[in-house]
Amino acid sequence: MTTFCPECRKEVEYQIEDSDEKKEVRGLEFEYTAERAYCNDCGAEIFIPKLHDQNLQKIDHAYRKKAGIIKVSEIKEVVSQYNTGKRPLSLLLGWGETTLTRYLDGDIPSKSYSETLKKVKDDYGYMRQLAEENKDKVSVKAFNGLMEAINNLQNDELKTEKKIDSVIKYLLKNLGEVTPLALQKLLYYSQGFYKTFYDEFLFAEDCEAWVHGPVYKEIYFKYRDYGYNPIEDKTIEFKNINLTEAEEELLDSIINNFGCYSAKTLERMTHSERPWRLTRKNLKPEEKSNEIIRKNLIDDYFKDVNNKYQMLNVEDINDYSEELFVKIK
Repeated sequence: MTTFCPECRKEVEYQIEDSDEKKEVRGLEFEYTAERAYCNDCGAEIFIPKLHDQNLQKIDHAYRKKAGIIKVSEIKEVVSQYNTGKRPLSLLLGWGETTLTRYLDGDIPSKSYSETLKKVKDDYGYMRQLAEENKDKVSVKAFNGLMEAINNLQNDELKTEKKIDSVIKYLLKNLGEVTPLALQKLLYYSQGFYKTFYDEFLFAEDCEAWVHGPVYKEIYFKYRDYGYNPIEDKTIEFKNINLTEAEEELLDSIINNFGCYSAKTLERMTHSERPWRLTRKNLKPEEKSNEIIRKNLIDDYFKDVNNKYQMLNVEDINDYSEELFVKIK
């Protein structure tokens, strides 16, 4: 690679190096990794227009991440998924006609406008609400086009939704307050007891033997930002729960017999059981692992539980949960 070096006053070869730098924008300081070009002859920094543009993009991305501001690529997704056009969509959001266009061109939205865009990206019901409030600002064709796009998005979501998602919705809806840690354990017990009563697993996903008990990794990453707080996912459409009567009956029993315990109690319960213990048998208590708890271990264990407590129906789970609670106290 060659370019003109102002110091050497000639065409020279140059090399590019990463540079960890700090920047302050709107009173917010953040770090980013810039790329700088240096002359191979004299070592002076050389201005490369392409690198300069790339560094400006990195500053923009780093600032948005630090400030929690939606990215331009995500705004493009919003415009694409609602298939209405930039100007009509901006009006239907309750903004000025060119506001969305400016954001797509790189202007940084305010925190409140950014949060609106983030919300409508995933919450089709909220987009519908805003559109209803502002439909007099656009043509009938534009409004109807948006409504059609929303209906298509919701239908596609229903088609691709996994059984575990419906189980989570049912648990969250009927328990009210559930932390991510408690949710993991309730999913595990739902899986184990459904298998022993109906001879098939409730959902396809495998769980792993993490330090704090069985964990469904994809669900962990989905809700980890809630930490130890209850999950409050306002994007969930509770009316779209695809479960059979038998599945709901089993989940009701899990809610009644395990949902009454704290997340840490549920953790200790799973720590006392064979599937988690066997999977982690050679690991130290705080040693991380992504080892899958094999489904046959879960199947065998809960069959033994069923036989020991002579369970005839899902309500009989109560005997096991009460005895297990006494055991770990």
